[in-house]
Amino acid sequence: NMIDAGFSGENEDLINVYFAVLLAVAFVLAVATFARHYFVSWIGERVVADIRNAVFGNVIRLSPSFFEKNLSGDIISRLTTDTTVIQSVVGSSLSIALRNILTLAGGLVFMAVTSAKMLGLVLLVVPFVVVPILFLGRKVRVLSGYVQDKTAAASAKANEDIGAIQTVQAFTQEDRAAEIFHRHVERAFDMSIRRVKIRSWLMGIIILMIFGAMVFVLWIGASDVISGKMTGGELASFVMYAALVAGAVGALSEVYSELQRAAGAISRCVEIISTEADIKAPDNPLVLPEPHEGKIDFCDVTFTYPSRPDDHILKQFTLSVSRGEKLAIVGPSGAGKSTVFQLLQRFYDPCQGKILIDGVDIKQADPKEVRKRLAVVPQESVIFAASVEENIRYGNPDASDEMVYAAAASARADEFIIKLPDGMQTYLGERGSRLSGGQRQRIAIARAILKDAPILLLDEATSSLDAESEKKVQEALEKLMQDRTTLVIAHRLATVQKADRILVMDNGQIVNMGSHDELMGQGGLYARLAKLQFGES
Repeated sequence: NMIDAGFSGENEDLINVYFAVLLAVAFVLAVATFARHYFVSWIGERVVADIRNAVFGNVIRLSPSFFEKNLSGDIISRLTTDTTVIQSVVGSSLSIALRNILTLAGGLVFMAVTSAKMLGLVLLVVPFVVVPILFLGRKVRVLSGYVQDKTAAASAKANEDIGAIQTVQAFTQEDRAAEIFHRHVERAFDMSIRRVKIRSWLMGIIILMIFGAMVFVLWIGASDVISGKMTGGELASFVMYAALVAGAVGALSEVYSELQRAAGAISRCVEIISTEADIKAPDNPLVLPEPHEGKIDFCDVTFTYPSRPDDHILKQFTLSVSRGEKLAIVGPSGAGKSTVFQLLQRFYDPCQGKILIDGVDIKQADPKEVRKRLAVVPQESVIFAASVEENIRYGNPDASDEMVYAAAASARADEFIIKLPDGMQTYLGERGSRLSGGQRQRIAIARAILKDAPILLLDEATSSLDAESEKKVQEALEKLMQDRTTLVIAHRLATVQKADRILVMDNGQIVNMGSHDELMGQGGLYARLAKLQFGES
């Protein structure tokens, strides 16, 4: 009625007033659109950041048995792809769906009583929409690339820590790993908010341009209205409702597909967050004695891996290791040597029997406190994508610089560190790709020295090294083993001969025990292994 009254010619001054009011309404709508899109999107970004932290914070604390059943790539997908889908729903899709359902319903009703005469004039809206899209769209595209890069960095960190989960847990660095990941996620969040702000301005400007163009169309069509060819109400109704209905249909079709993807994504993320670790501290954990001695006892231990319940890896395994003793463990592949290390670190619990450290059943103690008593040098050294100093400091994040340098010197790692481009601050690349096998091994030894734990678990990793590297690593190992209870999965005759006792395993059981000379004199499995592996005649 207002438009028709203004176009009737009875009071032409009202035309300017009506159009001014329409422009004011368009401006208010643009501001409201910006505010709605920005704040709803902010909530979506915040939710997805919290979900990612919750998923990773739980994953990094799950037991190794979980990773036997789940691929790391699938976990990374839940951290990134699935949470991104959730973000699209929480941040925009639900809001868009509600708005467009109402728009579609109302538009269809009112279009039923309008005319299509001025359809051609609606096309004048297109240039006014394309220009801001091209201008601000470039900025959005650039920022989106930055967001993906930051998200990829967070995913890479998660993938690295998950791939090295046993090393992370052995050095009780779960909290530190989660904090580093948290910082990566927050950087991605901050960049996402910058992108959202630009997109919000873009949406507001587009709305302003669309409605401004429609007002222009109405102004051009005023002559037809005055001449009686159509009323102003018919003109305005067609232009506005046709555009809104078309946009609503397109938006709802996209929202529907997003909702279908989001339902599965939410389920996958909740599944991870709700998973509980198989190995966790009891409600009232026993305290390991101080000062520590490093005494180890396996009491009638039987064990099968959860993924292989019918395969008994250890069978009634009983062993006592005294304080400061050096015990070499030998045996064929699959004898259960590595499983002894796994159980001692409480990555798994035995099916039968118990394991004691300093007289305390480790099943009744906090796993973190148990692992603080152990330093591990694996056969394949784990080097993180960080500097030399950060890799060594992993053994004790609170260590002083002097302690870090002393550990490197004790491991004979300082010999090559000083030759690196930036010394201790040299970035080593993913999995230590810039170092040789012997250099990576000495970094791992320095890390174990810095941890200064009373018990050393050593999967001797000199068998694949050249003679010079082997000699240097062996010297570093001898330094590391001083005054520590040491269990060595032996691959070299030199290590076996220096051990206080040699434990011979086969098929999950102890078949013999003694010194090198005693076992060679008795013949049997050890003598056969010595001839085959060590060239002993």
